[in-house]
Formats: sequence, C-alpha cells, structure tokens
Amino acid sequence: MKSKEIRELSREEIQSKIKECRSQLLGLRLKKQAMKIENPGKYANTRKDIARMETILREKENVSV
Repeated sequence: MKSKEIRELSREEIQSKIKECRSQLLGLRLKKQAMKIENPGKYANTRKDIARMETILREKENVSV
C-alpha cells in the first residue's frame, strides 16, 4: 500500500488496516518457519506497510494535538 493511499484513509480505517496486516504477518511468519511461503518478500513488504501506516497515523495524531 502506498503512502498516498494511506494518507487518504481516516484514523479508524488505518487502525483496522494495521490489525489486518498484523494478523496476516502472523500467518506469514508461521509459513516462513515451516518453509512453505510462496513469496518470501511478502513478509518484508507487510512489515514495511505496517511501519508506514503507523508513521502516518502518528503524524495525523500530532497534527490534531
């Protein structure tokens, strides 16, 4: 997910996306340990997406304060 797309979302939507990505990350982590992951780069991309969303969420919180 690109930063521009994330910035267009509301805080609640970003928080729900973060929860989705974290549950997806857990599944990917388990597959990675079992060596059954199809695309190993997806794990890293999901982690980066979570970090990107948390950063933008933090920016939105700081602006409103």
